[in-house]
Formats: sequence, structure tokens, C-alpha cells
Amino acid sequence: MKILVTGADGFLGNNIVRELLTRGFEINAFVQKNSPVTTLDNLLLNKIEGDILNPSEVETAANGCDYIIHAAANTSIWPQRSEIIRKVNYDGTLNVISAALKTKAKRLVAIGTATSFGHGALGQPGDENSPFKSAKYGLDYIDSKLEAQKAILKSVEQEGLDAVILNPTFMLGPYDTKPSSGALLLALYNGEIPGYTNGGKNFVYVKDVAVAACNALTKGRSGECYLMANENLSYKEFNQMVADELSIKPPALKIPNAFMLFYGFISQIFAQLTKTEPKVSLPVAKLSLITNYFTAAKAVKELDMPQTPIKIAVNEAFDWFRKNGYLT
Repeated sequence: MKILVTGADGFLGNNIVRELLTRGFEINAFVQKNSPVTTLDNLLLNKIEGDILNPSEVETAANGCDYIIHAAANTSIWPQRSEIIRKVNYDGTLNVISAALKTKAKRLVAIGTATSFGHGALGQPGDENSPFKSAKYGLDYIDSKLEAQKAILKSVEQEGLDAVILNPTFMLGPYDTKPSSGALLLALYNGEIPGYTNGGKNFVYVKDVAVAACNALTKGRSGECYLMANENLSYKEFNQMVADELSIKPPALKIPNAFMLFYGFISQIFAQLTKTEPKVSLPVAKLSLITNYFTAAKAVKELDMPQTPIKIAVNEAFDWFRKNGYLT
């Protein structure tokens, strides 16, 4: 069996490729042209450079593939509104849908985001039936991923596409080359986070998401979304857990909501004036105050998604950062 993996050199893509290789699949790894990432170089796969916004290049990469896992995305949240973010996430997905239909792929497994569903509280976390709540943040990343999800589901209904969508929460683990979510661990380790807010979020081991993505090639129901989630932790709880695992001191200051919003507002204004990226934009400040909690009960039941303790993800992420020079 041959699988096309878009965004194969990304954080999740790297882990998906490795899981596929352990299962004996042949892989077309579709990566951005001139990508500086070298983590795929010693793996037994067919690396194809191309542009997700070029329909013919996506279709060429999909030719001869039995399945497609679409993990390519622009996950930037600054600037809030960006044409390239929308194009990559929405137009790029349309190109993958078209390629899947034209090459008669048996199934498309697409990677969405948990923010396409409504978050919940600890006693009642968000699930796949929770309505979208995040339009108010004005982020093209969130909005474009939701529109891409709608396009896939529309194609399932109207064009006979066989597809499932996986919606990860905050992933941690190895091969975070950017780094993306792992930047939080590095900031904690370096003492760059002075405090915590009242909020929290769901954390998930990236390898559990990779296993579920590979399982979804043959498991799960077409036209369904599956939240990729695990532990719901307040920021105070998460910081303490990371501190315990890495033998560091956790941030001790509890930041009032009003101050967090004010800091986000001022940081964003300064960033706009200086044309730099803020450490905390206003939307990020607002997001830090909510309990962004979800459940993966559906994915565990239908996709056999593992639920590895997050402290394992923290340690593997940190070990990878250390071995690859991110601590110097």
C-alpha cells in the first residue's frame, strides 16, 4: 500500500510518517519546496517537493497512492488575518480533495483542529457535537481550518469522497522542528513565563495522534470528525507537571484576567507599530483565560486512539530538543 502524506516534514507529519513506516507502508512524502527540515533525510520514503497551492503538483504526488493523509497546514496565528494562511489551509485542502477524487484514493484522512468545535469545562468537555465558538478571536488560522473541514464534509456528501477528519488539541512530543507547541516547554525551561492565568487546555501526545491517523485509514466512519485529545489541565497544573519532570521551578505568579487582556492589547499595538510578532497578542491573551477542554471518547472507541500520559510526551519532546541543540 502506498500513502501520500502532505506536510510530511511538519511536527505531526514527521510522527505520522514514522508510524506508517513501522506498519510497512510505502510513502510519498509531500513537502514544501526548499524546506530546510532534514528529519526525513534518512528515512525510506519517496520525498516529493511541491506546492500545496499547485493542483497539478498535488495530483502528481497522489498518483498511484491508495490513501492520502493531509497534514499540511499553516498554523501561524500572527498576523491575525493573512491571505497565505487562508490559502494554504483552505485552497490547499481543496486541491487535496480534488486529487483524492481524480486518483480514486480509497480514503482521505485530513488533519483539522479542535478549535473547529466548542471547548468545554472540566466536568463537561467539548466534543464533536459542541458548536463552534471561536469566531470571536478573529484568527484566520481557526477560521480557515473550519472552512476546510466544511469543504471536506461537503465533498463526502455531494461527491462521494471517503474521508475522515482528525481534530487535534495541543500536541506535544518529538520532531517539533519549528518549534511549534514545544515552544511552551522551552519557554518554561528557560524561565521566560512569569506566571499563569485561570485558563487551561487539553494536551495530547503527538504519537497518539499519529497512531489514530494511521488507524483512520481503515477505521472510523466516512464523513465523521474525531477529536484528538487526552488530558485536560489548568495552566497551573501543567506548569507544575512540567516543572516536576524537568526539575525546574514552575511560574509562581497568578496573572489577573484584566492584566492579561491589557498586556495582550499593548503587545499587539507595539507589534503592529514595529512590524514584529508579539509574544502575546490580544486573541492569545483571550484564549489563555478559557478552559479549552475536550474529550477524545469517540476517537478512543472508533479509532483505537491511545491515551498516553502527557508527562511522557513532555519528556520525549524535551529529550528531542536537547539532542538537537534547542537548549543552547
